[in-house]
Amino acid sequence: MAKGFAIAAGVSTTALVIAGVLATTILAPSNRFEQCNVMAVAGGQLGGPFTLVNHNGETVTDEDVLTQPSLVYFGYTFCPDICPLDVVRNVDAIDVLADQGKDVKPVFISIDPERDTPEVLADYVFNFGEDMTALTGTPEQVKVASRAYKTFYQRQEGDPDYYLVDHSTQSYFVLPEQGIVQPFGRQIRPDRMAEQMACMMDAV
Repeated sequence: MAKGFAIAAGVSTTALVIAGVLATTILAPSNRFEQCNVMAVAGGQLGGPFTLVNHNGETVTDEDVLTQPSLVYFGYTFCPDICPLDVVRNVDAIDVLADQGKDVKPVFISIDPERDTPEVLADYVFNFGEDMTALTGTPEQVKVASRAYKTFYQRQEGDPDYYLVDHSTQSYFVLPEQGIVQPFGRQIRPDRMAEQMACMMDAV
């Protein structure tokens, strides 16, 4: 009986250690950001590898682009209303962080690769801020990036030159070294977005 009890106790201790490691690995990120009032997604559940072409015509991967805290947005340059407002809001939030000495990179991923060539994206970057990295690619490359972030887009029927694209409108704050992605909806103000991003950056 004593020997059986010792074995059982050893197994229980091992189980507790494993549980502790799992809790630290899986639960710690969300607990760490609890004071930030966010729902950060960890462990590769949101975000992932991609290969695209930047606005300078260079082929890049997610590891080339996401080298620091970044705010990622999926849109397209022909978007008449939603995308410009969201991009300006994101840039405003990043400017608030810059005033606090916190550096966040704006990243724009086009979901309209047929029209958004690197040259078109270069003009977009010029208009919305030269700190931005804008990305395009083949339709398949864009689809891979979109799926990684679980975004939606669908081209509308109509004029082949002046069509619109339905798409989701979340922005994604990425902490690449921690494997953390925080989605933001359209309703959040730039000051509140900046506050939550700053809190997360301070927590890591």
